[in-house]
Amino acid sequence: MTGPQDSIEIENVVVSSGIGQELDLQSVAMDLEGADYNPEQFPGLVYRTTDPISAALIFRSGKTVCTGAKSVENVHESLEIVFEELRDLHIEVEEDPEIIVQNIVSSADLGRSLNLNAIAIGLGLENIEYEPEQFPGLVYRLDEPDVVALLFGSGKLVVTGGEEVDDARQAIDVIVERLEDLGLLE
Repeated sequence: MTGPQDSIEIENVVVSSGIGQELDLQSVAMDLEGADYNPEQFPGLVYRTTDPISAALIFRSGKTVCTGAKSVENVHESLEIVFEELRDLHIEVEEDPEIIVQNIVSSADLGRSLNLNAIAIGLGLENIEYEPEQFPGLVYRLDEPDVVALLFGSGKLVVTGGEEVDDARQAIDVIVERLEDLGLLE
């Protein structure tokens, strides 16, 4: 029998990094094939990689945010591609820039329907936001791990704010245990 742990999928990994120097984004955009730079719409240059899929947002300060990858390994590979492309343009990039995981978004399925009204009451209002007229999911802020879970009536859930791949697994364990204790997960 498979459980919620087996259904966990990483949907997005967001990391930050930097090249340690300011950039002339207009010049980089002209030289970097496939780069999108429209400062009236967004202050950073957007450079997409296709294998693995991601988008690097490169700012004038040299700070870089990479998003859209489906694993921590993929986001590292994507940034290495971006840094190599910049090096090819004779832009100095440290050999091994620090890469900091900012957010891992995961999804899972509890495998049964949820009564979100009963869950909102049972878990108490201090960590819960539930306004079904505005958003169909229940927002549950956990302290340990420090993540936010979105629970839906279908039994599907999204865990966001994690910095480790294991944060989603821990969050699901906590959620399942609390719902079972309240008799809300039969």
